[in-house]
Amino acid sequence: MSNLVVQGVEVATSDLKALAKLTSATSIERISATAFRLRDAELVDEVVPFCEQASLDHAYVMPGRQLADFGLVVMDMDSTLITIECIDEIADMQGIKGEVASITASAMRGEIDYAESLRRRVQLLAGLHESALDRVYRERLTLTAGAEAMLKSMRAVGMRTLLVSGGFNFFTARLKERLGLDAAYSNEPEIVDGRFTGRVLGGIVDGAAKARELCRMRDALGLTPDQVIGIGDGANDVPFLREAGVSIAFRAKPAVRAATTHCIDHVGLDGVLALFE
Repeated sequence: MSNLVVQGVEVATSDLKALAKLTSATSIERISATAFRLRDAELVDEVVPFCEQASLDHAYVMPGRQLADFGLVVMDMDSTLITIECIDEIADMQGIKGEVASITASAMRGEIDYAESLRRRVQLLAGLHESALDRVYRERLTLTAGAEAMLKSMRAVGMRTLLVSGGFNFFTARLKERLGLDAAYSNEPEIVDGRFTGRVLGGIVDGAAKARELCRMRDALGLTPDQVIGIGDGANDVPFLREAGVSIAFRAKPAVRAATTHCIDHVGLDGVLALFE
């Protein structure tokens, strides 16, 4: 029998009681102000539409599973650890955000190859001054709600942290230092005489590259897939999410939701913590 974890910005007592009745749960436990655990809940199809209607996140989880059972968390950056798509915001300073954002969205839905989408977007940035990177970091980059609380709890139980991104290393390097992450892996745009050339240096960090980096760090730490948590939102995250025992689609595209063990749409990243006892 599984437990049903229910989370939301507002969780009505009436909704909890209705879900408990629907799933024949034996008890309702408060995890936090925004999260509750329904013990010994039966798997019932009606839970999905009920929670969608009530704007609630829900997840069936194994009883007794603890955060300390895991040794590594692997996260995407754009629209996951942070609230923006960095390349789109850089493009805004070139006056072409709409064009670039359209390519980004198509790639995240899995409609076009990620590597090709990145090449096309970076080509459109040719000639832009590198100061745009710093401006985006200082003026527009915001951590996703709950990110710091999630990472603090994970570090407290000894988990290692890896940031994998199809974005730029300018941002991942700063987030690695700011958040005390163990490792970060991303793309490096070519900049000559202070301006973007429209090219990327080295191999492009696509979905396959993200998965390889997860496996490399996982194996170096001597962990099994069941000891890894993955969090992402786009189609290029699916390969690495499939390598994680617990995979979380965070406010994600349909292709990602279908490939993961859990989905979070309404609460922040600290909602990940409620999945464990």
